[in-house]
Amino acid sequence: MERELPPGGRRPPRHVHVEADEAFYVLAGEITFSLDDTTATCGPGGFVLAPGGVMHSFGNDSGAPARLLIIHAPAMDGYFRELHELWADPGNPPDPAAERALMTRHGMRPEAPTS
Repeated sequence: MERELPPGGRRPPRHVHVEADEAFYVLAGEITFSLDDTTATCGPGGFVLAPGGVMHSFGNDSGAPARLLIIHAPAMDGYFRELHELWADPGNPPDPAAERALMTRHGMRPEAPTS
């Protein structure tokens, strides 16, 4: 799937895909990725692989929009349909616990929240 990330936008909670791999290809702008304890920022043409079992997240920390291609193997279409519904009201973000529960139902292990 292709996604546009607004400047300084919300990051997905750090998580592990238990039985899937996730790959990212930066199309425009700059995206910052965290994989386990490593952080890297990639520009157009940058590629990052988050194999199953690797804690990761990503976001646009720059001041300009960015676009990236995200590939899941196997596909996670059901998760993204439900995620879209969960975030349907942009003025009213969902409870973080609801998002973590959704991730868990779809084979991900979200990082425990910090207090």
